[in-house]
Amino acid sequence: MPSARRAGSIYRRCECRDGDGKLLGAKCPKLKRKSHGSIGLRQELPPDADGRRRTFRRTGYPTVTVAQGDLSRLQAILDLPGDDPVEQQRVGDLLADIARRRADIPQAADVQRRLGVGVPLDGQTTVAEWLDRWMASKRTRATTNAGYRSHIRVHLKPHLGHYRLDRLNVGHVQAMFDAIADQADVVRAENEARREQEQRARWHRPGRPPAKERERLAAERAKLAAMPPYRRVTGPATRHAIRRTLRTALNAAIAQQLLTFNAAAHVELGSSARPKGLLWTAERVARWRETGQVPSPVMVWTPEQLGRFLDVAEDHRLYAFYHLVAHHGLRRGEGVGADWANVYLDSRPARIDVLTEIVVDGWTPVETEPKTDSSMASVMLDQGTVAVLREHRARQEAERAAAGAEWTETGKVFTTETGGWLHPDIVSKEFKRLVAAADLPPINLRDLRHGAAALVKAGGGDIDDASKKLRHSTIVLTADTYMALFQEYEEDLTERAAAAVPRARRSRDAAPAVGAVPQQGPGASQPADADMTDASDGTGGH
Repeated sequence: MPSARRAGSIYRRCECRDGDGKLLGAKCPKLKRKSHGSIGLRQELPPDADGRRRTFRRTGYPTVTVAQGDLSRLQAILDLPGDDPVEQQRVGDLLADIARRRADIPQAADVQRRLGVGVPLDGQTTVAEWLDRWMASKRTRATTNAGYRSHIRVHLKPHLGHYRLDRLNVGHVQAMFDAIADQADVVRAENEARREQEQRARWHRPGRPPAKERERLAAERAKLAAMPPYRRVTGPATRHAIRRTLRTALNAAIAQQLLTFNAAAHVELGSSARPKGLLWTAERVARWRETGQVPSPVMVWTPEQLGRFLDVAEDHRLYAFYHLVAHHGLRRGEGVGADWANVYLDSRPARIDVLTEIVVDGWTPVETEPKTDSSMASVMLDQGTVAVLREHRARQEAERAAAGAEWTETGKVFTTETGGWLHPDIVSKEFKRLVAAADLPPINLRDLRHGAAALVKAGGGDIDDASKKLRHSTIVLTADTYMALFQEYEEDLTERAAAAVPRARRSRDAAPAVGAVPQQGPGASQPADADMTDASDGTGGH
């Protein structure tokens, strides 16, 4: 039930003053005139926090009708909180502040929207305040929230936090992204300068440098120490992710009727194309060894390179993890979070059901469900992988026996030596160490999953088969990342298919030109088959 309406009235007040500036009051000779005096209103407000009475007063209205309109608006606002004393005080604070500043009285509907979500009733909520309130209400995955918090802390609050939420416009947001792009250029240049300085500060010859060189190297190392450290570049993909965070937060404000326009939805950021997967061909490997440059953020080993890695990793206690990811494309968290209860090695076909994963929130491992419904699926296992997992289980049983009372039963397929959860970063660090030991061109652990898509192609599958293998929610995601990789494989397979046909004659490129005189003498080349009829007579050899 609405609270009882407090007393309010319309009145006329004489504003005439004497020569000293004092109000004449009852002494004014014009009081008998009906139209004399200034029209004003008076409305009692809820008490303040200390229980003191407050009154809203305003004068100077041109007509009684205008004054009555403001009084009705005040009373409609006062009716909003009902019997809630906390909300009544908030409304009273708002109206007392409006009276002090002689600001316009807001519409009751605007105040009502803000009452329900706990934001300031005067509409002066800042972007930073709204982002904090929005994050406090989020119930999404821990890793998703960690990404939101990072975007808010590093980018959104520093650039936009001071703006009023209801005044945020496209220009403000565009300026933020322009500044982020400019800073990325600076960081990129500083990283490159540091990389070059590291080369100057390093002795590249065997043995200890001579005294003169030691002096020079010391000076170069001092310069290096004074340079900014390596920093991560905020690239196009990250900028699009920042915009998604802001757009989602502003959509929540629109849903609560605090905004009517989403400025983040109208900002131009350019292409957000996913990096293309490329093979580590012999030419690219040679270029990398010469310059240290990696052609693409997504690089994939050839089957031969993968085989070399697995050979080196075979005696490692986590070999089964890398084998499983390489052949069947599990994500890092899915592999670390896999339970033996969801592994069916004796089924036909054998399979592993991906139902849980372990992700990192800051540095803390957190068990959760896979991010998308499509990720929660059964992955069919080949017999080679089944054998590897059986060997891994036997190794784990031996570790259980060795640990004795220190063993922690988690039911996970991949664990520490005492059975506890395996931290996801551990498998990444061990992977890098094994890659270095195998002297292979660098890839990330995630690229090992990408390589599973390449194996689909090598096995005769297409992009749709790869999408199913990797459990992508849409084939568009698979095509964006792997189409270039599949085309490279297509060229490689085409060449191999052509080379598989045995030929007796030399290739056309090596054949002598028409009309050329055959070379005579001991150094002359001989036909591959002296009895072979020339193909030009239409009777030869196929």
